[in-house]
Amino acid sequence: MNKQISKITLLAALGMSASVALAQVPNNDGYLFDTRGLVAKSGFGLCWKTTRWTPAMAIAECDPELVKKPEAPKPAAPAATPKPAAQKVTLAADALFDFDKAVLRPEGKAKLDDVTGKLKGMKLEVIIAVGHTDRIGSDKYNQKLSEKRAEAVKAYLVGKGVEPNRVYTEGKGEKQPVTGDKCGKSEKKSKQLIECLQPDRRVEIEVIGTQQ
Repeated sequence: MNKQISKITLLAALGMSASVALAQVPNNDGYLFDTRGLVAKSGFGLCWKTTRWTPAMAIAECDPELVKKPEAPKPAAPAATPKPAAQKVTLAADALFDFDKAVLRPEGKAKLDDVTGKLKGMKLEVIIAVGHTDRIGSDKYNQKLSEKRAEAVKAYLVGKGVEPNRVYTEGKGEKQPVTGDKCGKSEKKSKQLIECLQPDRRVEIEVIGTQQ
């Protein structure tokens, strides 16, 4: 049976931890790198890209066709195995965790169940998760909170049958907010500020694999 590309990416209100250290080449965060500074690759020999990848970040090792000048057309070759890719799905920011908590809510478990259900019939390559928090609290505290939330998600996915070594987690703390200036500059914790900063309490999960 021909394989088809299947993409699934989950954006939710979590934080993620760096359970596996991924070194990045300076000025190029479009790819994942291991602790030796080498590009991380899948079982098919494909380079793992981050959600920030653009053609301008292409490197010869992974995408030579994007860094070389086009060559003259060649005779059509047999169709190759499609490269894994991803489809993004956005979930409500409060669906997985309460404010300042790292325990999955029932609604969060249900949404992760939906994701794991879509993994059936798929040859899973990797699940890459990056977690975030809002700006309330210290940098150190938020970093730890994002890591705890990430570990909670990973533990739940593993409990549903996902192999632990297929899940890579990283915590970003409060460094990459999506609310911008929408909530003002006040640092005083209030109900209004907590509600406004809700979109920043998220996790980005990218599931990469090929459909069987």
